[in-house]
Amino acid sequence: MNQNNLFFRARWRLAIWYSGVMGIILCLAGAGAYQMMVHAHWQGLQDEIEAVAGTLHDTLEPMLQQPDQMNPYVQNVLPNLCVVTEPCANTQQNLSDRHILGVTQTNDYYIHFRDRNYQTIATVGNLPDLEVNRDAVWQMLRDSQGRHYYQFSLLLKNSAGLPWGYMQIGRSMADYDRHLSESKLALLLGLPIGFVVIAIASWYLAKIAMQPVYTSYQQIQQFTADVAHELRTPLASIMATVESSLAMDSLPETDSRSILSVIERQNGRLSQLVGDLLLLSRLDIETDLPKFSPCCLNDILSDLVEELAPLALASDISLNLDLKTETSLFVMGNTSQLYRLFSNLIANAIQYSNLNGTVSISLTLQDREAIIHIRDTGIGIAAQDLPYIFDRFYRADRDRSRTTGGSGLGLAIAKAIAHKHRGNIQVTSELGKGSEFNVSLKSV
Repeated sequence: MNQNNLFFRARWRLAIWYSGVMGIILCLAGAGAYQMMVHAHWQGLQDEIEAVAGTLHDTLEPMLQQPDQMNPYVQNVLPNLCVVTEPCANTQQNLSDRHILGVTQTNDYYIHFRDRNYQTIATVGNLPDLEVNRDAVWQMLRDSQGRHYYQFSLLLKNSAGLPWGYMQIGRSMADYDRHLSESKLALLLGLPIGFVVIAIASWYLAKIAMQPVYTSYQQIQQFTADVAHELRTPLASIMATVESSLAMDSLPETDSRSILSVIERQNGRLSQLVGDLLLLSRLDIETDLPKFSPCCLNDILSDLVEELAPLALASDISLNLDLKTETSLFVMGNTSQLYRLFSNLIANAIQYSNLNGTVSISLTLQDREAIIHIRDTGIGIAAQDLPYIFDRFYRADRDRSRTTGGSGLGLAIAKAIAHKHRGNIQVTSELGKGSEFNVSLKSV
């Protein structure tokens, strides 16, 4: 395929299309996966902050009494609490069994308590230098060093249900940003590798996809060459005969008749060849089954044996028919096509049989299938030729085929008709001992 420029360029274009489409799908899938991962992490981060804020809210509100004032009992819950009006001592109590402490004592979290005028009352953790919008519940903040924080604000009430102040709980986005950066890097590195793999796979997939087309193209080229070869011989013979006749000043009647006989014979050969090609073309083009009707195989084979008996007699060949059925066998099909199928096989058997040979035809019924056996005691077919005898214009014995006038299409037509009738045709042969063709058709 690579030696043919047309198919090589087509393979390249097909591979590029494959790679382009799959690359776009891969990019879209990667972008979608990345966005889903971002959304999942973002939602998890919000749920985590809300859970911590809710736990602190439920725990601290019963302890709060005077608005805008921090109750000393709050430090039992938050031992690292730093009140702005008191010295901030970095003392840690052994309260590690509390879930709240396990979160707020990490460097990722900070808590900011504000009064109703939004002034700082106390802090927990390393409070970054941030500009806060007091009207926003959720805020994405950035400090002077470029670090991001995600903050949640809520109103606290005292034990009497009156507004006490505000609590702002924030979390550092450093680990979140690092995870997204690593994921983005993995995608950026993985996409080129994926493109390379897709390109290689597309190149081989393009070859697999185009192989049937290339095979058909080769068959068409071979078929065209064979047709040209078959047509050239009779046309050259006619041309030579006509030219030799024109070169003569006068032609005796006997010579004229001889020349016309040659032209008639070659014209008959051309007509048969064209007719066979048209039949094969129709069989190939007709994708749907024609309107079939019940056909009696007993009658078809009997009529053919009667018609071909003179041909067998002229070659000193015994033609035998054995109908091994108690009743007539019918198959759904086209009578004229079935006649052509069996006449080609029987005529071939007669032509390739030795003098005083035998051609035996039998009809049996096996598992609701009509089996037709056509045996001859002829020259046989070599083992290396058996896989190709149903190919168009293929001749196992080219010299003898020329003398018998065969075009090499008889067996190809027989196989096409058998397949059109949803049947099968097989051959077994031994060189020098004869051949046997078996045709199986569904009976009705």
